[in-house]
Amino acid sequence: MFKSNLEISILIPTYNASHLWLEVLESVERQSITSLKKVIIDSGSTDDTVILAKQHGFQVVQIDKSEFNHGKTRQQLADFVGNTDIAVFLTQDAVLESPDSIQNIVSAFDDPEIGMAYGRQLPRKNAEPLEIHARMFNYPEISDIRSYNDKDRLGFKVFFCSNSFSAYRLSALNAVGGFPSDSIMGEDAIVAAKMLLKKFKLAYLANATVYHSHNYTLKEEFKRYFDTRVFHEQNKWLINEYGKPTGEGFKFVKSEISYAIKQHKTSLFKSVGSIFAKWLGYNMAKYYKKMPVTILRKLSMHQFYWKTSKTNE
Repeated sequence: MFKSNLEISILIPTYNASHLWLEVLESVERQSITSLKKVIIDSGSTDDTVILAKQHGFQVVQIDKSEFNHGKTRQQLADFVGNTDIAVFLTQDAVLESPDSIQNIVSAFDDPEIGMAYGRQLPRKNAEPLEIHARMFNYPEISDIRSYNDKDRLGFKVFFCSNSFSAYRLSALNAVGGFPSDSIMGEDAIVAAKMLLKKFKLAYLANATVYHSHNYTLKEEFKRYFDTRVFHEQNKWLINEYGKPTGEGFKFVKSEISYAIKQHKTSLFKSVGSIFAKWLGYNMAKYYKKMPVTILRKLSMHQFYWKTSKTNE
């Protein structure tokens, strides 16, 4: 059970949140913890995202669409609730599965050494077989606590986490300088890796659950892994400190192929195509610094990152 004297905020970046948004808001309302400060930061939605948020008790911070960045925008939210003890982040498409999801994730902070925690992502009802496998592989049924001492055992995986459903001790977040302001992605991983270096621990809570999955096309898989390589190239200190991510990648490929053969043989063809798309995207991005911005925006899933005035150094 969490400590009742902790002040908790739930923070969500939004932009045209679409049909799942009402489900997300209703899942927040059903939480057993009722004393939540609720805030969204909206990047210029043109639908009813802001209206629905206000109707469900959220404060709204509004920014221009051009100002959005995964790390910078989340840091703006953290700064807005600066007196909060625990900042819980959701994405606008992550639906809390249980009334105790937030209570369970913040319970990790009863341990004063925990700097951040993240929850278990469950596949949606319409999830395709390969996405079901991805959720099973990355979000197992058993909770785990990791420290810097686990890096030899887990390598690059040691700081794996996800801001789709996460929670941060705000004092620990501030101790590592907050979220990066200009990273293409992986703002959660950067903070987690820095926290481990500062001797904080990370917690994975398997009983803190959300429904969150994506049925990516092969084109989207290519773009996602293109951006992943850009992230790795821009943060080589992660590889220098924790080792290369290739070992975990091979484990995932073997696990996915095995799952397809045993559980859903017709998915094997898409698995092979997906593996190739990821490989191609990841390897092409090695040369992203030589590419013009117009090409980068076509190859990237995060087009907002490649502003025409931005250099790709």
